[in-house]
Amino acid sequence: MAQLRQDYEQFVAREVEVVVVGPEDARTFAAYWNKESLPFVGVPDPKASVLKLYGQEVNLFKLGRMPAQVLIDRAGLARFVHYGHSMSDIPSNSELLELADRLNQEYA
Repeated sequence: MAQLRQDYEQFVAREVEVVVVGPEDARTFAAYWNKESLPFVGVPDPKASVLKLYGQEVNLFKLGRMPAQVLIDRAGLARFVHYGHSMSDIPSNSELLELADRLNQEYA
């Protein structure tokens, strides 16, 4: 999430809404969100509803939920999906911003 925070204004400039879904209950999730002052939307998912919907992997030997990034276009279609194989396996912000630029060009 620190990576997303670092370039958050660049996502906003591209009209990208950043939504982070976490496994904690609502109280724990809200406390973390407030403590870290995260600027984007956070959604608690303690029953793993979103995880199941998008097929996100859970691996208890690797600290739980593996990271997943999904870019959804303005029509609601998932246009990019990356499922990480470790907690550090995530696309760079520059890659995500480039994809957002391409999607925005399609809708221009």
